[in-house]
Amino acid sequence: MNIAVLVKLVPDTAAMIRLNGDKSGIETRDLNWVLNPYDEYAAEEALALVEKHGGEVTAVACGGDDQVEALRKVVAMGANNAVLVKREGEYDQLASAKAIANAIKDRGFDLIFTGYRTTDDDSTAIGPMVASLLELPCVTEVNKLEVGDGTLTAERNIEGGSEVLEASMPCVITAQKGLNEPRYPKLKGIMMAKKKQIETVDAEAGDIRTATTTMDYPPERPAGKIVGEGVEAVPELVRLLREEAKVIE
Repeated sequence: MNIAVLVKLVPDTAAMIRLNGDKSGIETRDLNWVLNPYDEYAAEEALALVEKHGGEVTAVACGGDDQVEALRKVVAMGANNAVLVKREGEYDQLASAKAIANAIKDRGFDLIFTGYRTTDDDSTAIGPMVASLLELPCVTEVNKLEVGDGTLTAERNIEGGSEVLEASMPCVITAQKGLNEPRYPKLKGIMMAKKKQIETVDAEAGDIRTATTTMDYPPERPAGKIVGEGVEAVPELVRLLREEAKVIE
């Protein structure tokens, strides 16, 4: 089984995010970068399938040299190969998806995994975009997966229940929390990952159609208001909810 895992390096979710001077993006100095948490579920599922059925896992990242760290993290978990789709400057999501699709389209992958979203920009688009560009079926937000001979059965949560889908392979799967429990890399894997040869291919992405012009912080929440204590405060509270907040009639 030949499996690709699309991964990305993102700021640590516990980090304090600050905007740069001209508010064109975030200040990246002193940030701690980690593998996108949902990509860890994708990588673990790919590795578990190869351990069960045989084959290879290839980690794929799109970006600058900083994304090599994401690739090495997946190699440390057990991936066999790593490919950096090298691009410079800002790309929008469609351009990134095109670059990835063009880089992997002729590699004969049976499955393509990625996290269902990225925690930096909260995007859920890359997996479905790559699937569309490659004209492959795609199942998103998967939290249970069974793979057979050329077909798969995937389950995902929906409001009020769950949904089970069947798809033919090759197929794109986006991994949701609960699909598995990602493994911790062993020392041997970490040392091997440091020496791993990273294959680099130039991005073929076409035109970039969107760009971030400015960012800003969320507006500050207004200070709270204390209207009194006990049951005596209820009439005033009701009046404020009706006249100021306008949440009741």
